[in-house]
Amino acid sequence: MPKVSQAHLDARRQQIVDAARARFAAAGFARTSMPDIVRASGLSTGAIYRYFKGKDEIIAAICEESGQAFPEELTAEAIHGFLEHIRILAREEGHARLVAQIYAEAAVSPSLAALVDRQLAELRATVAGLLPDRGPAHRDRTAEAFVALLQGYSQQLAVRDDIDPAPFTAALVAITGS
Repeated sequence: MPKVSQAHLDARRQQIVDAARARFAAAGFARTSMPDIVRASGLSTGAIYRYFKGKDEIIAAICEESGQAFPEELTAEAIHGFLEHIRILAREEGHARLVAQIYAEAAVSPSLAALVDRQLAELRATVAGLLPDRGPAHRDRTAEAFVALLQGYSQQLAVRDDIDPAPFTAALVAITGS
């Protein structure tokens, strides 16, 4: 029997993650069963369990992949472009609904909470690194507020379907002093 390449294994794993992401965004974690993920992926049950022990591991894998294209500067144009990117992901891929569910699950799953907390800390550090130098305490507080406002925008997209990013852009620009 020929050996399966790592590229093939990686593609199958990604196929499972992509199918689960779509199901979770459409139906939620609680309303998505492992058989639903099996059907959506087009793979066998055994293939799914070769890569993941269960839904919790798949949720963590989705969360690990969720890096966004954060802007390299905090200008009004860059911030607006980033919010528009989030808006498009929400509309086309249900990303905001998925993020809302990840946060809800993190509230009751210590391992997922640790992963989300680490990602938020990385995002706050990125934001702080892009802010004007007015002292570390100011940068940390501003980065905390900036990330909270981003989360609020995403959460509202999850339930309202579409929101004009302009007021959020203005608030984020005001926070950063850009």
